[in-house]
Amino acid sequence: MKELIIIGAGGMGRTIFDMARECMGYGEKFVIKGFLDDDSKALDGFKGYPPILGSIKDYEIQPKDVFTWSMGNIQSRKRCCEAIISRGGEFITLIHNTVRLGTNAKVGRGSIIAAFACLGADAKVGDFVLVQAYSVIAHDVNVGNWARIDTHVVCVGGTEVKEEATVYTNSVLNHKVVVEKGAIVAACSFVIKKVQAGTTVYGNPAKRLV
Repeated sequence: MKELIIIGAGGMGRTIFDMARECMGYGEKFVIKGFLDDDSKALDGFKGYPPILGSIKDYEIQPKDVFTWSMGNIQSRKRCCEAIISRGGEFITLIHNTVRLGTNAKVGRGSIIAAFACLGADAKVGDFVLVQAYSVIAHDVNVGNWARIDTHVVCVGGTEVKEEATVYTNSVLNHKVVVEKGAIVAACSFVIKKVQAGTTVYGNPAKRLV
């Protein structure tokens, strides 16, 4: 059986610990071994968690180890995950038991799909993507690698969220909208047209802020 290590022992890391125990494969394909964190005291004052096994840089990967991550910030996520990958580390995909997966829906390596999310027919989620609880990735939606979809987001059918883009809480992407690479959709926005790469939009209808 594989032994799962969570990168990051902060608040999100503790949340992933709880979630992982409710994911497909827990207790059958993997158990939780502990955390990696550069702050050895990150769990001080918190009870009921497995230990911090070492820092991301110095930990020696063992044959049964597999990994997941807990960084919302995309650049931090990439940096930490790539540090493990470069040393031969293997990342697994975490899908909560309550997730609805439509016909032909696909989820890539190292992605995290949280409780009560819905992936529609033929939806595709890339590698190292975060889809938070109660979000809808509707039919034929394509979410690129390293993207972040926060809680209660609705990606209407045919939309595309490209690599490293972020869609924050309670936002809606209208039919066939494209959010380009590295773009940000601020919380509570209704997006009706393409969001250009590297820009930030907000509002109803969403307009460019940055």
